Amino acid sequence: MEKLDIFNEYMEHTGVKSRDEAHAKGLWHKTVHCWLYDKDGNVYFQIRKNEGKLYTTASGHVAAGETVKEAFAREVFEEIGVKVSTENATLVEICAWRMDTVKNDKPFIDRAFAHVYVNEVECNFNAFTLDPTEVIGVVKVKAVDALNILTNKTKKVAGIKFSDKEEKVKLTLKDFLVNEHEIGIVKYGLVLQTIISLTNK
Repeated sequence: MEKLDIFNEYMEHTGVKSRDEAHAKGLWHKTVHCWLYDKDGNVYFQIRKNEGKLYTTASGHVAAGETVKEAFAREVFEEIGVKVSTENATLVEICAWRMDTVKNDKPFIDRAFAHVYVNEVECNFNAFTLDPTEVIGVVKVKAVDALNILTNKTKKVAGIKFSDKEEKVKLTLKDFLVNEHEIGIVKYGLVLQTIISLTNK
């Protein structure tokens, strides 16, 4: 059973609990949102299996005793099969995430400190091995183009999709995973702006 480090609302460590207990009781824990980009200003989104929409390159819980950067490398490898060095990963922000819902007829109370990191990589689509239980594809798109969609400066941009083959695609706002209580530019804007800044130096 997966164990998580548990924290209070001030991010002070208070103990270790199972993942199930953390979500049943709304205990604060850490997650990591992993974003990969290349030197040409492209950002890599995964296509989530359940929603069929673009989301982080990878993401997940930080296990008990694990550092956030260790979790970053593990999640990227588990979900898209790419081995990365996170030594120079850049912290974008730490968000206090709250969501209350029901899963499998049980309360699901999510309280997470989401650590959002971007990390430069050199890879091509041949490097990807997708976890079919979570990910059905990876899309590469210019960060500035994705930002323009989210700010309604343009309606459609070009990207490259990899699933079982590589193909050109056109992306619109509806292709991005944005939940009912979220705003696309708030969810993804700072990450995209950070990547644009890092690759324009």
